Amino acid sequence: MGRGFLLVMIQQGILIVLSGPSGTGKGTICKQLLLCNQQLQYSISVTTREPRSNEVNGINYWFTSHAEFEQMIHANELLEWAQVYDNYYGTLRSYVCNNLDQGRDVILEIDTQGAMQVKAKFPQGVFVYIVPPSLDELANRIYKRGTDNLESISKRLSSASKELVSAMNYDYVVVNDEVDVAVKKICAIIEAEKLKVQRNIGLIEAICHNQL
Repeated sequence: MGRGFLLVMIQQGILIVLSGPSGTGKGTICKQLLLCNQQLQYSISVTTREPRSNEVNGINYWFTSHAEFEQMIHANELLEWAQVYDNYYGTLRSYVCNNLDQGRDVILEIDTQGAMQVKAKFPQGVFVYIVPPSLDELANRIYKRGTDNLESISKRLSSASKELVSAMNYDYVVVNDEVDVAVKKICAIIEAEKLKVQRNIGLIEAICHNQL
């Protein structure tokens, strides 16, 4: 092939798993990432709970029955799942993999238990743990939300302190002091991951083949 030959390959997308204690701003970070990256797809969870009046199937959640969900569990169709009170919540393997195969990156915002389930089944994912600048700042953020009383805030902080140890099981840790800065760091992580050799074996082989 001549110098003008342009090799076009669809690189498989990357699964980014985002976790962190309550109040660290994971939801806000996800929204900002989706706004600045059109190739990023938010992973929609499947659940057995009834949809609220403003929720749409396939947009907010995939709504299903208990029997269908349990069938998904037995068929290994979920990357992770949990039972919260009387309802199930989980992540569809097919939804994630279909998007990745089409070259779209997928972001999954989930707790540490779910993240470790995903890591066991999908170790090639990128696992990012969001932390606050300090527990004092975390307390201020939770207090400003106005949704928790002092006793609840105390319990959340105690839980967060214990949960922070889970960061050792992740690939990256990002301090969310300023949302824009945290988002830029995660974007940089995604770009660096895309350049890893093990994600570009096919590209290297194709280039070598076309230069023979």
